[in-house]
Amino acid sequence: MNSILVIKPSSLGDVVHTLPAVAAIRDAHPKAKITWVMNPEFTPLLRGNSDVNHIHVFPRKDFSGLGAPVRFGPWLKETRKLKPDLALDFQGLLRSAFIARMSGAKEVYGMSDGREGSRFFYKRTAKVNRREHAVERYLKLAELAGAKIGDALRCPLPTGDPLPRFDEYPPFILLHPFARGSGKSLTNRVIEEICAAFAPTRVVVVGKTNRQIDVVQVAENCVELTNQTSLLQLIRLIRVARFVISVDSGPMHIAAAVNDRLLSIHTWTNPRRVGPYNPDAWIWKHGSVVRVSELENAKLKRHGRPFKSKDIPAIVELIRPLVPIDPMLV
Repeated sequence: MNSILVIKPSSLGDVVHTLPAVAAIRDAHPKAKITWVMNPEFTPLLRGNSDVNHIHVFPRKDFSGLGAPVRFGPWLKETRKLKPDLALDFQGLLRSAFIARMSGAKEVYGMSDGREGSRFFYKRTAKVNRREHAVERYLKLAELAGAKIGDALRCPLPTGDPLPRFDEYPPFILLHPFARGSGKSLTNRVIEEICAAFAPTRVVVVGKTNRQIDVVQVAENCVELTNQTSLLQLIRLIRVARFVISVDSGPMHIAAAVNDRLLSIHTWTNPRRVGPYNPDAWIWKHGSVVRVSELENAKLKRHGRPFKSKDIPAIVELIRPLVPIDPMLV
């Protein structure tokens, strides 16, 4: 096989989940040219990734409004030039399956849980269980493409970029409290109380939000960096943090790939399906804190609730022994 087209334009967490599958495909086809169709905002995730030869940028935001047909035409023309031997639709939507077909691929493979009629475009389909973790589902599509899946998976992510004027010492806890899904984000009050609970250890608050955050005035140990980091800078912070606390979000999945010391907070989402893909990480759900390695046998309530002030002591009890107070801060 000389050329393979990977179609997974978004979202952040889903792109991270696809990395092990693409790495396994590279191992199975070391000489193939692998091209990845991806939204431009996520392309930094592939910096330095030797598994991918080329990124075919899918500027989805440009394909809206009155001028969309004019802008879409040239992009489609370039897509038709790709002509891969195999196109793999990891997105499983009508749009992504259409891209696979328009690429001129000799064959198109997808997954059995494809939606919106996407399965009609596939020549072969990987049978997947919708209740499985996304990483497991994507690996099955990689197997259909000839990959052999072992116990050791590669999830290559860039080292990231350091932040100017930010000292990575003394050790800090990284808090990512924002998510797009309704009810996932932490309230300002809970954010403030988490910062105060870990004093004097620094708590660095990151993420994108339209909210006004002013935790520095409440807790002197808090460093507020919301809306101030690039994706690569965020990756660097996640890597060097002594511990990461995150709601269910794309950055949480990055943390699961590069930092074993992670607590993922789940409100209504199912951590077995979309939780951190790391056995050493922890999850919070409906007042319970469980290690991922013990999640299969854990009894968790299906319908969750928001993370509240009363839940903070339990996570402090978990995290404080792993992030001892630096003597320089006392």
